[in-house]
Amino acid sequence: MPAPRHFLQLTDLSSEELGYLFERTTQIKSRFKAYQKYWPLQDRTLVMIFEKQSTRTRLSFEAGMQQLGGSAIYLNTRDSQLGRGEPVEDAAQVISRMCDLVMIRTYEQSMIENFAANSRVPVINGLTNEYHPCQILADVYTFVEKRGPIKGRTVAWIGDSNNVCNTWLQAAMLLDFKLHVSTPPGFEIEPERVGVHDSSHYQSFADPMEAARGADLVTTDVWTSMGFEEEDAERQRAFENWQVDAAMMAQASPDALFMHCLPAHRGEEVAADVIDGSQSVVWDEAENRLHAQKALMEFLLLDRVND
Repeated sequence: MPAPRHFLQLTDLSSEELGYLFERTTQIKSRFKAYQKYWPLQDRTLVMIFEKQSTRTRLSFEAGMQQLGGSAIYLNTRDSQLGRGEPVEDAAQVISRMCDLVMIRTYEQSMIENFAANSRVPVINGLTNEYHPCQILADVYTFVEKRGPIKGRTVAWIGDSNNVCNTWLQAAMLLDFKLHVSTPPGFEIEPERVGVHDSSHYQSFADPMEAARGADLVTTDVWTSMGFEEEDAERQRAFENWQVDAAMMAQASPDALFMHCLPAHRGEEVAADVIDGSQSVVWDEAENRLHAQKALMEFLLLDRVND
């Protein structure tokens, strides 16, 4: 049995494979919009394991698998033996013998890597503390859909150096664009930890206004991610000047897009008139999780499809 392909971080795919997925996403989305039945994963089963709460991740994977003709099974660690101390290695051995694909949304990257090392089927990272590759797959696709190739463009990340930011760093390296990053003091990025060892594709800014200057895309996330709730009061103070508002968007390119992976807190990391304004593509971005992940699942199970 050949070793399965996993998608645990964005760098598990090459730039060429990502380009294929963007093209494939367009084809799959077009069929969906035209109400054309497309069931390449008929009789295939996806198991979704959740340790962290979710709206978009569960809905996009469950609906996506069903739209491709397969079925999806939801497991929460609180309701399974994983939540009672069963070794991850044992759970992976059992679960992967009963399905064709596994998606995990959890805290530690080490947990999903350990699961994948013992799995007979592909494993997808639905989110960890360190990475959120499915989100950036959809985000970059949304930019390509709206503005064309992202190569050579400038993306401004404003806010926390979290899992989404980490994955944007990898995307800039893989897809050859520039990432401007602005975080408050004490929340700086650590690019070496995510495999980015030179600064050719990113630049850090103390002033978020400078980071946004000339950007083709301005993007952010909540100031307090899941698992860091005890730091919320401290973060509210530290991030006060890192809200994406109209003045910040005015520093970006005139046709710049705004993205947010959601859920959003209007009046905190983003002003209401930005997320609800004409430059915002957050709803297309959210929908594209569905279509990009369908292309990903198809690729991991069937390799490249020509039809």
